Amino acid sequence: QVQLVESGGGWVQAGGSLRLSCAASGRTFSRLGMGWFRQAPGKEREFVAAISWSAYNKYYTDSVKGRFTISRDTAKNTVYLQMNNLKPEDTAVYYCAASGLVTGTSKAGEYDYWGQGTQVTVSS
Repeated sequence: QVQLVESGGGWVQAGGSLRLSCAASGRTFSRLGMGWFRQAPGKEREFVAAISWSAYNKYYTDSVKGRFTISRDTAKNTVYLQMNNLKPEDTAVYYCAASGLVTGTSKAGEYDYWGQGTQVTVSS
Protein backbone atom coordinates (compact mmCIF):
# COMPACT_ATOMS: atom_id res chain seq x y z
CA GLN A 1 0.00 0.00 0.00
CA VAL A 2 1.03 3.55 -0.71
CA GLN A 3 -0.46 6.64 0.88
CA LEU A 4 -0.21 9.91 -1.01
CA VAL A 5 -0.92 13.33 0.44
CA GLU A 6 -0.90 16.40 -1.78
CA SER A 7 -0.40 19.97 -0.65
CA GLY A 8 0.38 23.36 -2.10
CA GLY A 9 -2.78 24.12 -4.00
CA GLY A 10 -4.55 27.45 -3.75
CA TRP A 11 -5.66 30.54 -5.57
CA VAL A 12 -3.37 32.54 -7.84
CA GLN A 13 -3.72 35.16 -10.52
CA ALA A 14 -2.87 34.36 -14.12
CA GLY A 15 0.87 34.47 -14.66
CA GLY A 16 1.58 33.42 -11.10
CA SER A 17 3.23 30.29 -9.73
CA LEU A 18 2.45 27.46 -7.34
CA ARG A 19 4.39 24.40 -6.23
CA LEU A 20 2.48 21.24 -5.46
CA SER A 21 3.96 18.59 -3.21
CA CYS A 22 3.01 14.95 -2.81
CA ALA A 23 4.32 13.04 0.18
CA ALA A 24 4.37 9.27 -0.19
CA SER A 25 4.51 6.62 2.49
CA GLY A 26 4.04 2.88 2.86
CA ARG A 27 6.21 1.50 0.07
CA THR A 28 9.70 2.10 -1.23
CA PHE A 29 9.32 5.45 -2.93
CA SER A 30 12.38 4.96 -5.09
CA ARG A 31 10.72 1.99 -6.81
CA LEU A 32 7.70 3.96 -7.97
CA GLY A 33 6.96 5.94 -11.07
CA MET A 34 5.05 9.07 -10.07
CA GLY A 35 2.60 11.27 -11.90
CA TRP A 36 0.34 14.28 -11.66
CA PHE A 37 -3.13 14.41 -13.16
CA ARG A 38 -5.84 17.04 -13.03
CA GLN A 39 -9.58 17.23 -13.39
CA ALA A 40 -11.49 20.40 -14.18
CA PRO A 41 -15.24 20.73 -13.49
CA GLY A 42 -17.25 18.83 -16.07
CA LYS A 43 -14.16 17.33 -17.67
CA GLU A 44 -12.37 14.01 -17.52
CA ARG A 45 -9.21 13.53 -15.53
CA GLU A 46 -6.19 14.28 -17.70
CA PHE A 47 -2.48 13.56 -17.52
CA VAL A 48 -0.21 16.47 -16.60
CA ALA A 49 3.29 15.13 -15.89
CA ALA A 50 5.15 11.98 -14.88
CA ILE A 51 8.61 11.08 -13.66
CA SER A 52 10.50 7.80 -13.58
CA TRP A 53 11.94 6.26 -10.43
CA SER A 54 15.39 7.62 -11.25
CA ALA A 55 14.07 11.03 -12.34
CA TYR A 56 15.88 10.46 -15.63
CA ASN A 57 12.65 10.33 -17.64
CA LYS A 58 10.07 13.08 -17.42
CA TYR A 59 6.90 13.43 -19.44
CA TYR A 60 4.51 16.35 -19.89
CA THR A 61 1.29 16.98 -21.65
CA ASP A 62 1.74 19.54 -24.43
CA SER A 63 -0.29 22.28 -22.75
CA VAL A 64 2.12 22.53 -19.79
CA LYS A 65 5.48 22.03 -21.48
CA GLY A 66 7.80 24.91 -20.70
CA ARG A 67 5.65 26.03 -17.77
CA PHE A 68 5.48 23.04 -15.40
CA THR A 69 8.36 21.01 -13.99
CA ILE A 70 8.06 17.68 -12.20
CA SER A 71 10.77 16.57 -9.79
CA ARG A 72 11.27 14.16 -6.91
CA ASP A 73 13.27 14.02 -3.70
CA THR A 74 13.87 10.42 -2.70
CA ALA A 75 15.24 11.38 0.70
CA LYS A 76 11.93 13.08 1.49
CA ASN A 77 9.69 10.59 -0.35
CA THR A 78 8.15 13.54 -2.12
CA VAL A 79 7.33 14.47 -5.68
CA TYR A 80 6.81 18.08 -6.74
CA LEU A 81 5.07 19.94 -9.51
CA GLN A 82 6.37 23.45 -10.03
CA MET A 83 3.81 25.41 -12.01
CA ASN A 84 4.81 28.73 -13.55
CA ASN A 85 2.96 31.17 -15.78
CA LEU A 86 -0.34 29.70 -14.71
CA LYS A 87 -3.39 30.22 -16.89
CA PRO A 88 -7.11 30.12 -16.06
CA GLU A 89 -7.38 26.87 -18.02
CA ASP A 90 -5.02 25.26 -15.49
CA THR A 91 -7.79 25.51 -12.89
CA ALA A 92 -8.54 22.00 -11.66
CA VAL A 93 -8.15 19.54 -8.85
CA TYR A 94 -4.64 18.14 -9.11
CA TYR A 95 -3.99 14.53 -8.15
CA CYS A 96 -0.76 12.77 -7.36
CA ALA A 97 -0.45 9.13 -8.38
CA ALA A 98 2.02 6.27 -7.90
CA SER A 99 2.74 3.41 -10.25
CA GLY A 100 4.71 0.19 -10.05
CA LEU A 101 5.82 1.03 -13.58
CA VAL A 102 9.15 2.55 -12.61
CA THR A 103 9.72 4.24 -15.98
CA GLY A 104 6.74 6.54 -15.47
CA THR A 105 3.68 6.72 -17.70
CA SER A 106 0.99 9.09 -18.93
CA LYS A 107 -1.71 6.42 -18.71
CA ALA A 108 -3.99 6.74 -15.70
CA GLY A 109 -4.75 3.02 -15.79
CA GLU A 110 -1.11 2.26 -15.00
CA TYR A 111 -1.30 3.99 -11.64
CA ASP A 112 -2.21 1.96 -8.60
CA TYR A 113 -2.45 4.63 -5.93
CA TRP A 114 -3.97 8.08 -5.89
CA GLY A 115 -4.04 11.00 -3.51
CA GLN A 116 -7.15 12.93 -2.51
CA GLY A 117 -6.32 15.91 -4.69
CA THR A 118 -5.59 19.58 -4.13
CA GLN A 119 -7.50 22.45 -5.70
CA VAL A 120 -5.71 24.93 -7.95
CA THR A 121 -7.65 28.01 -9.02
CA VAL A 122 -6.21 30.52 -11.48
CA SER A 123 -8.08 33.78 -11.97
CA SER A 124 -7.79 35.96 -15.05
